[in-house]
Amino acid sequence: MAYQHGEHRKNSAAPSDQADYMKLYHAQQQPNPTTQRFIFATGIECSYPTIAAKDGRSKRVDELARCRHYDHWEQDLQLVRDLGITYLRYGPPYYRINTAQGKYDWSFIDQVMPEVKRLGIVPIIDLCHFGVPDWIGDFQNPDFPKHFAEYAKAFAQRYPWVWLYTPVNEMYVAAQFSAYYGWWNERLTTHRAFVTALKHMVRANVEAMLAILKVRPDAQFVQSESSEYTHAQRPDLLDDADMLNERRFLSLDLNYGRRVSSGMYEYLRDNGMTEAEYDFFLKFNLREHCVMGNDYYVANEHMLLDENRSVYAGEIFGYYVVTRDYYDRYNLPVMHTETNKAEPDADRWLWKTWANIQRLRQDGVPICGMTWYSLTDQVDWDTALREDNGHVNPLGLYDLDRNIRKVGEEYKKLIRAWRHIPLLPNGPLTLVGHWGEGWEHQEGPGSESAGGTRGGRQTVKAGSPSTQ
Repeated sequence: MAYQHGEHRKNSAAPSDQADYMKLYHAQQQPNPTTQRFIFATGIECSYPTIAAKDGRSKRVDELARCRHYDHWEQDLQLVRDLGITYLRYGPPYYRINTAQGKYDWSFIDQVMPEVKRLGIVPIIDLCHFGVPDWIGDFQNPDFPKHFAEYAKAFAQRYPWVWLYTPVNEMYVAAQFSAYYGWWNERLTTHRAFVTALKHMVRANVEAMLAILKVRPDAQFVQSESSEYTHAQRPDLLDDADMLNERRFLSLDLNYGRRVSSGMYEYLRDNGMTEAEYDFFLKFNLREHCVMGNDYYVANEHMLLDENRSVYAGEIFGYYVVTRDYYDRYNLPVMHTETNKAEPDADRWLWKTWANIQRLRQDGVPICGMTWYSLTDQVDWDTALREDNGHVNPLGLYDLDRNIRKVGEEYKKLIRAWRHIPLLPNGPLTLVGHWGEGWEHQEGPGSESAGGTRGGRQTVKAGSPSTQ
């Protein structure tokens, strides 16, 4: 007989023994009122790299302008709440705010942040998203980490109620696209330029975390990083693929102070990293403040065609397998921080991603959140922003006229159905120290900050049985 695809329904004429059958599987759940719930998030697309214009001159690409967020920021924030979302990845325009060393123009963001707070949105502030101010130049500038840390501290001082940050977004991708593929910013194409950009970005990320912690000792950092994997098309390319599959971890290895392999150490040293620069990354252990954010798109897996060429391979292993690679390496709580797909496949991709997240949680991986990126459609990401074509990419929960897309309706439905599940899959603990007004810093295992409540705010220490 022919199998009919589509929706599957139980034969209505069959005996109705569902209640008796399922009672063995319905354990009585007792939610812990002090445990935070799972995080559902979205983000405002905010990339701002420089690219080569048609006349050869450098041109800034600002997705906040292209997606009309500067004009519709109040509506965008309300749309976030309309979806039932309270966590928002938000990137103020670094290149417009930090106008010179020690000088800042807060005029735009000073309008936005009070409204974010009024609406009860918890921002995950993205301080650097693929570009730097003109006066810094590009990621080859060795002074970038110092200047960026000053900016991070100034931001934290101006908005002391913010406690979640992604200091430098997708460090690996930013170094790859800027200094190895030659698409953005410095537009270089060598391993040495890649290592230079990467070491500067990761140091900037660490320096920014240290600067923010001086202002906000309970700050948490979500390292939103691309989850990569490279496949070899031919047997003679296996060694090259292995090298790239080690290199994909460099940004997080350095950020978390994890000693790299001997092969990667040679690679870093051969391409300009000094012993003192490498040693810097081993001096700090900020893991108690960190959540490993990972981004996964259908383009994150690559097929190596020869020593110099690769193409997007599509979803071969998928989110589950690639995320396990990263979690097994770093043993940190995980937040899914980016994905999207164009219509008409967007809603299927949404539910497929959620199924992968659920299976990872069932298998003990402490995933605490999911993100559809971004709130609205984007512009020119079909060429990775390197061409100024004005082509709208239908990737958002809303289109650029702020009409909800089908995937937006599906995400809203998903959130409504699953918002009750705990932040982490096992145990009563939470990643969040304080999420009410203000904070207090307590020291010692006997202090209230190790557990309990203060002033009606949860103060449970970060951790999970799966990560300790």
